[in-house]
Amino acid sequence: MVKKLVQSFDQVSIFKYFIKWLVLVLPVALVVGSLVALFLWLLDVATQTRWQNGWLLYFLPFIGMGIVALYRFKGKNAEAGNNLIMDEIHKPGGGIPFRMSPFIIITTVVTHLFGGSAGREGTAVQIGGSVAHYFAKKMKLNRDDFRILLMTGIAAGFGAVFGTPIAGTVFALEVLAIGRIKYDALMPCLMAAVLADIVCTAYGIHHTHYAINFHDHISDGFLYFRINCVILIWVALAGMLFGLTSFLFSELSHSIKSLCHKYIKWKYAIPFIGGIVIIGLTWLVGTTDYLGLGVNTQNGIGTCIVNAFKPGGVDTFSWFWKILFTAITLSTGFKGGEVTPLFFIGATLGNTIAMMTGNPVDLFAGLGFIAVFAGATNTPLACTLMGVELFGGEHILYYAVACFVAYYFSGHSGIYTSQRIGVSKADFDYHSEEENTLKLLREKKAKEL
Repeated sequence: MVKKLVQSFDQVSIFKYFIKWLVLVLPVALVVGSLVALFLWLLDVATQTRWQNGWLLYFLPFIGMGIVALYRFKGKNAEAGNNLIMDEIHKPGGGIPFRMSPFIIITTVVTHLFGGSAGREGTAVQIGGSVAHYFAKKMKLNRDDFRILLMTGIAAGFGAVFGTPIAGTVFALEVLAIGRIKYDALMPCLMAAVLADIVCTAYGIHHTHYAINFHDHISDGFLYFRINCVILIWVALAGMLFGLTSFLFSELSHSIKSLCHKYIKWKYAIPFIGGIVIIGLTWLVGTTDYLGLGVNTQNGIGTCIVNAFKPGGVDTFSWFWKILFTAITLSTGFKGGEVTPLFFIGATLGNTIAMMTGNPVDLFAGLGFIAVFAGATNTPLACTLMGVELFGGEHILYYAVACFVAYYFSGHSGIYTSQRIGVSKADFDYHSEEENTLKLLREKKAKEL
C-alpha cells in the first residue's frame, strides 16, 4: 500500500529521471569540459605564437590545402560539422565519427596559428556532439535518449567554451528549429552545461571579462516607464541593423562557398585562393587585427572586441572588414566557429552606431555582441541570457529588444543550413520542421530566381 502510494507521486518519477540523466550526462560533461579546456589553451598558444611570428600568415594557403586533404581522405562525414550534429539529432542514422573531436581541434588551432579569421564555438559544439554520440552508442540508448544526449553535448561544448552555462542550455534547445523549443532535454542540457563549465574552469581556464558601466538615469518624466524611452527606441533601430548584418554575414558566407564549388573544379585550389585573398586583404587594410579570434590585440591597441567597449576604440568599418575576412576564411575550407567573429562584428558595429548617435558606447557594443549572434543563429532567448551572464542583468530589457528585433530582421537565414524552420518569422509558407531546412529554402529561392 505504502509502495503504491509513493509511486503515485510524480515527484518520485522525476527524481529517478534526474538521477538517470545525471549518470548519463556526467561522463559527457567531464570529457567535453576537459577537451574544451585543452582546446582553449592550445588556441591561446596559437594566438600568442602568431603574434610573435607574423611570417606564419604567408603559409596560410598551403595550410588550407592540408586541411581540405585531411578531411577528404580521413574525415569521413566529419566535414559537415555542426550541420551533421543537427541532422543526427533530427534523424539519427548517419552517425557522428569520434574523430570529429581531434580533427576539429587540430584544424581550428592550425587555422588560427596561420592567421585565419575564425571562432571557437563551432569547434566546441563539434567536440560536444562527437563525444555525446560516442557515449550514446556505447550505452546503447534508445532513439529519444540518444537524441537528448546529443543535445547535452551541444550544451556542454557551448557552455564551457564561453563560460555561459545557462545560455548554452537554451542554445542547445533553441538552435535546432527556428521558433520552436522542446523542453524534454531542458534539465539534461542544464546539467551538462554547468558540469562542463565547472570542469573547464577547474583546469584554470579564464574567460574574457566584459563590462557595461552605463547606468540608466531617468528623468522625472520617464519614471512611470522605469526605462529610458529614447535609448529604447535607438536600441530597436540598432536591432534592425544588427539583424541585417547577421543576414549579410550568413548569405555572404553561403554564397562564397557555393560559387567556389561551382566554378573551381580543383577543390584544393579553393583554400589556396582563400588564403591568398586573406593575405591580400591584410595588406590592403594595413593591419592584422582582423586575423584570428579578435578578442584582444597583441599590444592592447587596435581593433578588437575588448576595445569596442571603449569610445573611439575601433574603426568605423571594422565590422565590415571582419565579415569579409571571416566569410572568406570559413567558406574556403578553413576550420573554426563563426560566433566569436560575430561577437566582433556586433560589438564593433554597436560601437559605430553609438558614436554616430550619441548613445552609450559600452551598452551598444554589448547589444551588438549578442544581437548579431542572435540573428545569425536564430537563438534570441539564448543570446538574451548570454547578455545577462556576460554583462549583468541591469539592462536585460535592452538585451531582449535588440536580440528579438535582430532575430526577425535576419529573415529566414542563418549560419546553420540544417536548422529547421519550426515557425515562420512572418506570414510565409515555411512551416514544416521535419522537411524545411534553411538549406532547402535557399535552394528553393535559387530556383525561383
